[in-house]
Amino acid sequence: MLYRFLKLLVGIGIRFYYKEVKVLNEHELNQVQNEPLIIVANHPNTLMDAMLVGFVCKQQIYFMAKGTLFNSKFKMWILRKFNMIPINRQGDGKVKGVSNQDSFEACYKILEEGKTLVVFPEGTSFLERQLRELKSGTARIALEAEARNKGGLHLKVLPIGLNYLQAEKFRSSVLVNVGLKIEVSTYLEEYQINSGKAAKKLTEKFRMGLERVLVHSESKEHETITDEIAEILSSKYIRTKESGVEGEVQFLKKIRDRIEELELTQPWKLDEIKITIEKIKTELSALNLRPDFLDRRFRFQMFFRQLIFSIGLILIGFPVFIVGLVINVIPYKITDFIVPKLTKDIEYVAPLSVLLGLLLYPLDYGIIYYLTADYFANSVFEKLLYFSVFPISGLMAYSYMRYYIHIKSKWIYVFQMVSNRKKMLEIQEYRLILRKIIWE
Repeated sequence: MLYRFLKLLVGIGIRFYYKEVKVLNEHELNQVQNEPLIIVANHPNTLMDAMLVGFVCKQQIYFMAKGTLFNSKFKMWILRKFNMIPINRQGDGKVKGVSNQDSFEACYKILEEGKTLVVFPEGTSFLERQLRELKSGTARIALEAEARNKGGLHLKVLPIGLNYLQAEKFRSSVLVNVGLKIEVSTYLEEYQINSGKAAKKLTEKFRMGLERVLVHSESKEHETITDEIAEILSSKYIRTKESGVEGEVQFLKKIRDRIEELELTQPWKLDEIKITIEKIKTELSALNLRPDFLDRRFRFQMFFRQLIFSIGLILIGFPVFIVGLVINVIPYKITDFIVPKLTKDIEYVAPLSVLLGLLLYPLDYGIIYYLTADYFANSVFEKLLYFSVFPISGLMAYSYMRYYIHIKSKWIYVFQMVSNRKKMLEIQEYRLILRKIIWE
């Protein structure tokens, strides 16, 4: 019961924090009744990764987590309520009350009962699009569980790729790409002859499965170049087959593949790309310009009409913005203040923000409701409707600010096209050069 409640609560937090959470191949997540399953996923965003996997899975799931999280009786109790199983990792030291043997036995029991176990085989969490070395422990658990049941468990392993666009950013997007299930029994015979070799082979199979569902860069340099190209060339004004987060991830993957191809076939082009990127970034920064506006055809009269209409919308929406700001500003500012005090690691920003938000926003809404409800609502329906205004007003205030920033950028674009057209055409030419270098 507690797990279901926590899952509902965390789901609400994820839905508010991320604008879009899209799941590809969701049918692969549907667990056959009493079919044991191990989910392996990349681990860029600490606790948010576990929360997100739990959010997209309909069935109840169990997690393996580092033992250092369980370093007090209270943490041990609450984390076990979250279905977390502690494991002492090499280099972390042993945590009192945590036995690896007991944890492995708990994993075997979970799988033998036809339940789902989630493991992050990278072991550590870093906010990057590089798949780090996978530990073989997951494969050993899977093979041992199958061996204990003499191949009758029919255990499968499912790779899941968590593709965050900007993992730490509020109202960014996530693509959860579900891969194909891997049959553990295929490696059972070899495991009985040479357990280490079989575990390594199965671990490599996990790696191959994860690489297919991720935008995985071979190096930090490739990741940086991919991100910079995507920032300069991606545009909502160019139609693509896929839209939203799926389209953006596909675009990143396409750039990544091309960068790796050039590294092998024409490595000198990477230097050209870096130089061109730097030129474009310098020019855009000097003009305070958004690159995607350069994909729009400039017609002054059309833009002028749009801007006048937009100013009207901004004026009309201002009272709504003020209401949303007044209601939501306190928990927003407190979260913004506390999170940097709690951690310096960017990987913890999103999960801490969600968990703090789940505490602070309801508290804030409850106080405002208690102080004002009698003045604005009488019946139960009116009171519920009144309370629902609080979170909605917050999202509307955020959308208003985003719209205001968009219109401000549009004004800058119009001004530069009128007063500095030569420089604008020069930047457009640089972008065309960048496209040619990459794709030709």
